[in-house]
Amino acid sequence: MNGAKYLLDTNILISALNRGLSFPEAQYFVSVISEIELLSFPSITAQEEVQIQKMLNSMILVELTSRIKKETILLRRQKKLKLPDALICASAICEGATLVTNDLQLHATDSCEVKKLEDLLNADSQGRV
Repeated sequence: MNGAKYLLDTNILISALNRGLSFPEAQYFVSVISEIELLSFPSITAQEEVQIQKMLNSMILVELTSRIKKETILLRRQKKLKLPDALICASAICEGATLVTNDLQLHATDSCEVKKLEDLLNADSQGRV
């Protein structure tokens, strides 16, 4: 495994599930916020829940810690991010990971290192994760 560390936003996880994607070799994190968002869809089927759990189990779950809480507060004050976005961004910062998201608001902020899903997949196909 290479030394790359990525925290995947909820929209990336949904895209991966819908498209049947597999990610390049790296260390992957997922925020407890994304876990909650994915598993709380009202119309989720038992089969979808199993798929989601399988994907989540292959990643490192980032729980809410006091360090993440403090970073989230700073991001909300300084960048005016929505709470879930600030929590996910803070989780990436605290884990030293690049946030992979297709959320344009998070790409527009300089609060953490951000990459789009297609850039992650294309970099891997060119050997540059």
